[in-house]
Amino acid sequence: MDIAVELSRILITEFGQEQVIFLKEKDGERSFPIIIGITEALAIDRRLKDQASPRPQTHDLLATVIEAMGGQLERIVVDDLRDGAFIATLFIRQGSELIEVDSRPSDAIALGVAFDTPIFVSETVIKEVTRSPSTAEDRIKLLRERMHILTEKMSELSDRLNDEGFLADASEDQISEHRHQLTEMESEYDAIDHVLKKLG
Repeated sequence: MDIAVELSRILITEFGQEQVIFLKEKDGERSFPIIIGITEALAIDRRLKDQASPRPQTHDLLATVIEAMGGQLERIVVDDLRDGAFIATLFIRQGSELIEVDSRPSDAIALGVAFDTPIFVSETVIKEVTRSPSTAEDRIKLLRERMHILTEKMSELSDRLNDEGFLADASEDQISEHRHQLTEMESEYDAIDHVLKKLG
């Protein structure tokens, strides 16, 4: 059984190539993150904001090719999880034929947002990635790991915001986005710290 989901959040930072998108089931509360590359993250973000690029990007080109060949991207299904990597399938309708194409979820979603394509996740996959930690110790461990990641990211952001060279070269929007990210991370850190103190 496939579960209808939606792209609920996209997090883009300038640190490293790994970015994060969140998929959430439409008729429920389950959600999970998928790590994607910066290129796909920017493509998704640009398409969601309806921002045209000076020259067609790879996903724009593929969308144009599908349309030019009389095809329609009918749906996207994240249908497998292999060694921690998500696998997706594009279902392209061309006349009476339904063509299935293997894809990375990031590419599929970057392509799909142009067509407002429905996204689904198999029940097996969503159960696997949203299952709760089995013990209180597991939950505490995950929270502490998250705090460690936040500490590193906050330190990087703080260093950058105190770097006169960066402040001189960066745009106001970049500086504002960095401050916004730092505020969000600090709020999340404080919330986790509060929970851990209660658990401890």
